[in-house]
Amino acid sequence: MIFRKVYKKIKRRVLEPRAFLQVILGPRQVGKTTAIKQVLAEVDLPNLMVSADGIPSANSSWISEQWETARTRVALSGSREFLLVLDEIQKINNWSEIVKKEWDSDTANGINIKVVLLGSSRLLLMNGLTESLAGRFELIRMGHWNLDEMQSAFDFSLNDYIYFGGYPGAARLKNQESRWRRYILDSIVEPAISKDVLQTSNIYKPALLKQVFELGSYYSGKLLSLTKMLGQLQDAGNVTTIANYMQILSECNLLCGLQKFARDASRKYNSIPKYQVYNSALHTAYTEGTFKRTLEDPKKWGTFVESAVGANLVSNADQFRYKVYYWREHDMEVDFILVRGESVVAIEVKSGARATNSGLSRFATDFTPRRSFIVGSGGIPLEEFFKADLSQLF
Repeated sequence: MIFRKVYKKIKRRVLEPRAFLQVILGPRQVGKTTAIKQVLAEVDLPNLMVSADGIPSANSSWISEQWETARTRVALSGSREFLLVLDEIQKINNWSEIVKKEWDSDTANGINIKVVLLGSSRLLLMNGLTESLAGRFELIRMGHWNLDEMQSAFDFSLNDYIYFGGYPGAARLKNQESRWRRYILDSIVEPAISKDVLQTSNIYKPALLKQVFELGSYYSGKLLSLTKMLGQLQDAGNVTTIANYMQILSECNLLCGLQKFARDASRKYNSIPKYQVYNSALHTAYTEGTFKRTLEDPKKWGTFVESAVGANLVSNADQFRYKVYYWREHDMEVDFILVRGESVVAIEVKSGARATNSGLSRFATDFTPRRSFIVGSGGIPLEEFFKADLSQLF
């Protein structure tokens, strides 16, 4: 049994006195449901865990029925407290308004039912939380599996993690690469696009969105202007449409476009984006070649290393409250710039195949960051960086 680090936080929250709805938020296939089941098995707390998966979306009374079941169990058993866990809650229409009504009713009547909400669609959950449940919830963020967790659970090496990423469901398939690739595309990408994105946002060109995701994942770690991206896409669209689709993909923890770091906001927002996947498996799935051949190509492996470091940074940005940029001026560049408040951290990624440029020292001179350092060859070892607590950078 593998316990993710967030397990302790979930356990601590459900044992605290009732104060807020607890919402476990994270991308698909990171173990949200497994983690809460592990907690339920360990705590001495009467509970009811139900899933809306398979419940008709129009059946909005389903939530109230589960809530009433919990209240009845409290009344019959005389329990001082009870835990209600609602999984895949976003699949019910108007879920947030119903949860608000039932939660407020318990609060007014002194009924001590604690509630945990989970869902596979980050976008739908966040929309409902901000629209109806403001002030009533706390977030428990679950990111992608890190190197330490993949090593403990699946005996991944550093190179395994860089190439195959951090999806636990796909880990056992790494020795069957074609099967691994199909699993990533069919069981992770397709549900994320068709359910998390297409069913929750106004997407007028679904085919275009899928092409944007595929091309952006292929170019992870590289710069490509939206105009040039548009020229490589088959479906008709415009730069504004692509920019909007990129924002939606980022909100779903799939793919983002990093902006150039600048003190001038207009230069920042009008910059050429640097594409970055949230899990390096997504870059690999859309890149031709095999693990062995990629390792044997120093230049190509260098792009995988940079993309993996970037995935680690962007997937932790929400939890540690920083923003990720890149910096480039003429022939000088810095791969990643982290910003939290007034603190700036500059990170250059270097594999054996990548030559050192003067960008890091130039950036340090121009912007005086809190820290500036190299990850990889000649700097902090990759394995050490992937296992580090990034909050300590600030």
